[in-house]
Order: sequence, then C-alpha cells, then structure tokens
Amino acid sequence: MELIWLAVAMAAFLGTHFALSHPLRPFLVKLLSLRGFLAFYSVVALATFGWMVVAFHRTPAGTPLWDGMAALPWTVSSLLTLVALALFMASLGGNPALAGARVHGLSAQLPRGLFKITRHPMMMAFAIWAVSHMLVAPIPRTFILAGGIALLALLGSHLQDRKKKELHGGEWRAWMKRTSFWPDLAHAKELGVWLAAASFPWLAITWLHMPLAQIPAGIWMLVPAHAL
Repeated sequence: MELIWLAVAMAAFLGTHFALSHPLRPFLVKLLSLRGFLAFYSVVALATFGWMVVAFHRTPAGTPLWDGMAALPWTVSSLLTLVALALFMASLGGNPALAGARVHGLSAQLPRGLFKITRHPMMMAFAIWAVSHMLVAPIPRTFILAGGIALLALLGSHLQDRKKKELHGGEWRAWMKRTSFWPDLAHAKELGVWLAAASFPWLAITWLHMPLAQIPAGIWMLVPAHAL
C-alpha cells in the first residue's frame, strides 16, 4: 500500500509540474500575474515534493534486484554522480536553457565547453543522478522516485526545446542543430576541467550522505561506518 501511495505522490509531483509549466501556464499567468503564478507554482511544487519524500521514507525498502553495493554498480554509480555534479555546476553559467536566459543572438554562436556535449547539462545531470541511485539501490521505491526524476528531466528537456522553438523561432532551432540533446561522448574531454572542479564538492556531498541518509556513498564506502 505504501508503494502505491509513493507512486501517487510521484504522479502528483510530475503531473502538476508538467501541467503548470506548459498548458496551464498562460492562463494562470494571466489570472494571477507572473509573480503570483511563480508563487503558486512554488507552493504546489514544494507540497508535492514533500509528499513524495514522506511517502518514500514510509515505504519499506523491499528486496533488491541485485547487490547494489557490489564493486561494479558502486563504482559506476560513484563515477556517474561525479559526472552529474560536473554537468550541474557547468549548467549554472551561460546556459540559454535556463528560464529568463538571453537567447537573442544564439543562432550566431557556436557551442562551447559542456554545451558541446549537451544543450541540457542541468537536466542531464538530474537524469544521470537518478540512474546512479537506481544502480546502487535497485528496489521498488528507488525505481519510482529516481525513475520519476529521470522522466521529469528528460521529458522536461524535450518540452523545453518545444517551448523555446515557439518563443524564439530560428534562434533556438539553430542552437538545436549545433548541439545534442543526448550527451555526445565525442566531446567528453570538455568534462575534464569540470570534473576537477566538482571533485571537492562531490567529496563533501557524498560524506554528508552518511549522516543524512544513513548510507555511505562514493569513496566513503571504503571507510568503516564508525569512522564517518
């Protein structure tokens, strides 16, 4: 029963996000003003996210499909979280996909840095984070939570492209032709400097995983629990 409530909470979180971000947005902005809409959107997002988190913690872990703490899934997951953090950090500056970002003149620009890999580094970071957690915690409640976040990131990116094309026409179409939706590994070397920049924050975040979630993460898996 708890798993069903978690699925309902995730559906509410995803459904309200997509509905408010796309079909209902113009009507609600006209009704509430942009500031009022953003406040309403934030309240709904926080409420459904909080419901989802509570439902997750109330759902029994269940039996894992494989040993997520084995060397292979743990190593792959650890590397993926570092890549996700690097993408997220890179996405915070000069990202035309962010709300309110400058798009004028984008058609004359060539992608640089992480944007050679994907035009949606932030959303891909969330999706990669989700996959990494499903690898180490292959249980039903994690598949629902992390799977929902991955769906939000990937479908949200697709819908964002569609909205940007409608709003900015040729500017965004030209940007789409010069960039990749899915990460282009041919430009993986662009990650180098960001992986280095993300290393210390990654160590700090994975260390916090133990006191906050009671589960060791990253290289801290190699440290005895009593020493953390």
